Amino acid sequence: MRIYISVDMEGITGLVDADDVQPGGRDYERGRLMMAEDVNAAVRGAVAAGATDITVNDAHGPMRNLVPEALHPAARLIRGKPKQMLMLEGLAPEHDAAVFVGYHSRAGALGVLSHSFMGHEIEDMWLDGRPVGEIGLAHATAAAIGVPVTVLTGDDCACTEMTEWDASVRTVAVKYARDRFSADLRPSEEARAAIEKAVAASLSVPPKAPAAAAAPSALTVRWQSASVASTLLGIPGVTSSDSRTVQAQGTLPDLYRLFGVWMRVAASLTNQPPYC
Repeated sequence: MRIYISVDMEGITGLVDADDVQPGGRDYERGRLMMAEDVNAAVRGAVAAGATDITVNDAHGPMRNLVPEALHPAARLIRGKPKQMLMLEGLAPEHDAAVFVGYHSRAGALGVLSHSFMGHEIEDMWLDGRPVGEIGLAHATAAAIGVPVTVLTGDDCACTEMTEWDASVRTVAVKYARDRFSADLRPSEEARAAIEKAVAASLSVPPKAPAAAAAPSALTVRWQSASVASTLLGIPGVTSSDSRTVQAQGTLPDLYRLFGVWMRVAASLTNQPPYC
């Protein structure tokens, strides 16, 4: 059984503030270790269920947050950037299941450290007219690749967002949002035991592969900056509906890969790197 784990940082046990998740922050080094512990709980659950091949993708910011020697020895780590497939780098049809660890809610939600890919630069996103953030877009892309998402961990808002997108995904709330930078924290050992148990249970029977998408999808992004939207119109196939909103059509995962190009263009114009 081959398992893929994509790990973000904002939804990790105990973390609530930019200083916890951004390099140079006063609590970032502690945050990195907390991140590894949540991932290791998921790895233990996968191993308990019989997984023999586990890939972990560091999907947050610089994508080199996880300290390799702190990672469970049963897992291989994809680290660093750029990555054409962003938060899903390395995901392949051969994987039996995907697990999302430490994810957060989309821009505009009152979840802990909520945003969509680029902090304040992306105001809103839609996939086929449906509001979407990192959770929904990653889930839809994994489904297009043919890999079911079985577990998501994060705060309660991220868990609700995942359930609204796909109620079959098991969720583990490791904290409960009080506001965007505050939360009622679940005790660390309890949260990690819950992660391990959820992953093991989700893999106890062979996960069912998702149905293939019937038609191309449309991705729409509303940016804070009209300059970003205007520049993106230079990419073939990109159109606009107003001065700050662009869209493109295509099949996933190609559309997800294209969105990664959009983010790199936006980063070059705004001096704000994508941090997911």
